[in-house]
Amino acid sequence: MVSRLSKRVLSILAFLAAGYVLLLIPDLPPMEPSGGESESFTWDRDAYWALLENKFREAREAGCFQLEKQLASNFSNIEKQLTVLERAVFAPQAPEFMRLQDSLFNLGMLVAACPDRLEDYIRLFNRLRTVVKDQSANWDINSAEARDCIYRLLYGGRMAVEEIMLQSPGEALPSAITVVAEPSVTPSGRILGVNIHSGDILVSRGGAPTSALIARGNDYPGNFSHAALVHVDENTRQVSIIESHIEKGVTVTRIEDYLEDTKLRVMVLRLRAGLPDLQKDPLLPHRAARYALQRALNEHIPYDFSMDINDPSKLFCSEVVSDAYRSTGVRLWSGLSHISGVGVKTWLAAFGVRNFVTQEPSDLEYDPQLRVVAEWRDYRTLRQDRLDNAVVDVMLEKADAGENLKYDWYKLPLARILKLYSSFLNWFGEVGPIPEGMNATAALKNEWFSRQHRSARNKLDELIRNFKMENGYSPPYWEIVKLARQAMAQSLL
Repeated sequence: MVSRLSKRVLSILAFLAAGYVLLLIPDLPPMEPSGGESESFTWDRDAYWALLENKFREAREAGCFQLEKQLASNFSNIEKQLTVLERAVFAPQAPEFMRLQDSLFNLGMLVAACPDRLEDYIRLFNRLRTVVKDQSANWDINSAEARDCIYRLLYGGRMAVEEIMLQSPGEALPSAITVVAEPSVTPSGRILGVNIHSGDILVSRGGAPTSALIARGNDYPGNFSHAALVHVDENTRQVSIIESHIEKGVTVTRIEDYLEDTKLRVMVLRLRAGLPDLQKDPLLPHRAARYALQRALNEHIPYDFSMDINDPSKLFCSEVVSDAYRSTGVRLWSGLSHISGVGVKTWLAAFGVRNFVTQEPSDLEYDPQLRVVAEWRDYRTLRQDRLDNAVVDVMLEKADAGENLKYDWYKLPLARILKLYSSFLNWFGEVGPIPEGMNATAALKNEWFSRQHRSARNKLDELIRNFKMENGYSPPYWEIVKLARQAMAQSLL
């Protein structure tokens, strides 16, 4: 009896061991990533950043009273430069734009030392945004000259604003900033103190490490990882958000639930009122939103891990927006996103991405057809955004040097069982522990990536506190990246 029982137990154990070994067999490696061959933007101005930081220290020592005339002169100088740009059309490579950029950065350094002028600086930057968007309407937005110019001024200017915000007392920061009151006749609702209209686009940044990877893994590294479309019911004025999540594909979300999700920043974009298509049909954005809403309610649309903008059967977050507007004849993302870095392409391929000329959320800000209507951000979330970005930037440096995403190989059998369970739940419209469309190996690689990011991020937090104690101010982003390299090295010891 004991012998027969022992044999049965041994048979079961042998069967389980054999099953475990079989489930350990690794997946075939993803196809070699191709496409997106372009040239990644680099600032390449380390000496200039160091000069600005030295001037910032000098400005702090001089005090705001001594800087009053210099501040007034610099504000006036930029106003004059903007007036010149408002009166004529300039090519993107015109020297006026580079002068404007440096004027903005130099003024930003002074305002960082005297943050009482922050609101004046924000108003100036908002005017600059409008001027650049108006100028870019005349450019070939896919040319390197146009993309570089827009990125330098819009992304660079916003980063200058946020450097000042992070040198300011946290409680003094405005969390909602209206940029342009772009007119719209579509149904509207009010959220967080700002009117939003049906057809408006929300680009945002999540709090997960992979959100930072999406935002930074681009030829023009940005700050946004998610895009969604607003629908406002014309009768009830109920605000709904149509968006796509990796866990469950395209969904319709109440605005309250959308805002409860971790968001480090949100930006509202709206079609320019002067667009010919919009002048012919002022309700065009509402028609786009209604199309997206009805499609989301009537069919299950899986998440598009491959980021294939030519296949509407699956949609990632940006495609929800572009697919809706495409139904009205409007093509958004005038400048398509390119992902060219060998390292980031290899890592994204490990998560299922197959298309590297696509539509990234961050790049929608630069589309000349759209206006930035408002932004939400605060001191705490801005700080987290910066730290997450810096760690990912350093991780991508390692990826470019040949480091691959790893995973805990011994967890693969369990992950495959969880994937089977998730597929069963997906069949009944439920969400499982591993997202639909993601395989078990990719899920484990995501876990490893997040763990590495979290470890370096915690160490970086400590290094930043030390920097602030030693220097008396928060480190600017270029210093944070240097500290992130130290944090990454120390966290891996």
